[in-house]
Amino acid sequence: MQPKSRAVAEADAPPRENTGQAIATVERAVEVLVHFAETPAPTLGVTEIAEALGMSKAAVHRILASLRVGGLIELDLASRRYSLGVGAMRLGLAYLDRLDVRRIAGPELVALSQRTDETATLSIRTGWTRIYADQVTPAREVIMTVSLGVPYPLHAGGSSKAFLAFLPDDEIEAYLTRRPFQPFTGETVVDAPKLRDELTAIRERGWARSFGERVPGAASVAAPVFDHQRRPVAVIGLCGPQERFRDAVEACAEVLLESTVRLSGQMGGTDKEERRRPAGRPA
Repeated sequence: MQPKSRAVAEADAPPRENTGQAIATVERAVEVLVHFAETPAPTLGVTEIAEALGMSKAAVHRILASLRVGGLIELDLASRRYSLGVGAMRLGLAYLDRLDVRRIAGPELVALSQRTDETATLSIRTGWTRIYADQVTPAREVIMTVSLGVPYPLHAGGSSKAFLAFLPDDEIEAYLTRRPFQPFTGETVVDAPKLRDELTAIRERGWARSFGERVPGAASVAAPVFDHQRRPVAVIGLCGPQERFRDAVEACAEVLLESTVRLSGQMGGTDKEERRRPAGRPA
């Protein structure tokens, strides 16, 4: 078979102008879908979308019509307003089903440990307890290590309190009625009103801290990773020897929050909009 001449090959290829137009149309459709996802209003009209995205109403109408075919957008025939469709929900659920928090958090743990020179940990919740699912230790002589897979209650330690503080109010109250709380050390908070006040402070600050509450001589800071419902799906922590860690707690909390913001975004959460900053050195 003889090779095609350049002229014949170019004639067989799709017109570049048409390809470019198709790509532009897809990009505009993506803009419209993202706008629906990021807008608090449950429904949007053609004019609203056109003005927000700088498109013509005709172009928006064409895009919405195409998205309706795939079930990504739905039209209320009475109001003539549009909303996200079942197809969009299926895409979101498919993404969430494929999330693996341990795999996603792995690079962040490595980066956190390298930046702070302390041990970075990942915890997941198991009912009224939580376990360490992963850790990365620094390359220094004196370090803290944790036991993976061992359940710990939610009232003692930085990672535990980071979970408890960000649960829905009714779940927090349910936990607080499960007294008496086990004291691990003399620093463990076992008084329910005092623990409730501390959980409120953790919510306002955005991160938890612990100095010898569960293990004597150990200290930590921890912050939650949120899912798309703003529930704590995991907790990232940094820990080290108490005397060394005390002077580094604010710096560790700062880089920790940067990490949990990124991870929350990957898990479908919105932590970025409600981020807290370290405030004040612990007493």
